[in-house]
Amino acid sequence: MIGRLRGTLLEKQPPHLLIDVNGVGYEVQAPMTTFYRLPELGADVTLHTHLSVSETSQQLFAFAEERDRQLFRTLIKVSGVGPKMAIAILSGMESDDVVRCVREDKVTALTKVPGVGKKTAERLVIELRDRLKAWSAPREDLAGDLLPELETAGNGHQDEAESALIALGYKPTEAARMIAAAARQSPEAGSQELIRLALKSLSHL
Repeated sequence: MIGRLRGTLLEKQPPHLLIDVNGVGYEVQAPMTTFYRLPELGADVTLHTHLSVSETSQQLFAFAEERDRQLFRTLIKVSGVGPKMAIAILSGMESDDVVRCVREDKVTALTKVPGVGKKTAERLVIELRDRLKAWSAPREDLAGDLLPELETAGNGHQDEAESALIALGYKPTEAARMIAAAARQSPEAGSQELIRLALKSLSHL
């Protein structure tokens, strides 16, 4: 089992990352909440990982914080929730926000995640309520402090941001609408900031 990677960040194209560990390139998938915390390309990075093995594939998922990996592992235990949906959930909301949705029965907020219908959201609330009782109190949101320096936004950054949302499961037209709204809100934002703003607009609790 691969539980942690420490190496050089070579590529980051949501939801995929490439990490060089002593000459071996590990391709991993990560939620956007982890992307917000990544350093610049070429920098050292340490990520907590989860290896998912099925009959047809092996996938490695990576998280900036242990608590995010813990919640990911809890989510995939829910009937009908696979790794892809769990990554989408953790891309649209911080871990503490997901827990709050469960504790406060906020089914509608969960249905804003691609692939999460009303029945799945209700199942998440029912099955996770007891499992998340011991979850620690919400911490301060560190995303703003850990965001890498952003370049000036342009059409290229909007295209990158749209592609990232599509990869997370959003429909092309919906992704375009979300990024356009984010660009109007923050014209100087780079692609990662546009993604953050777009997802944040859907996860107001």
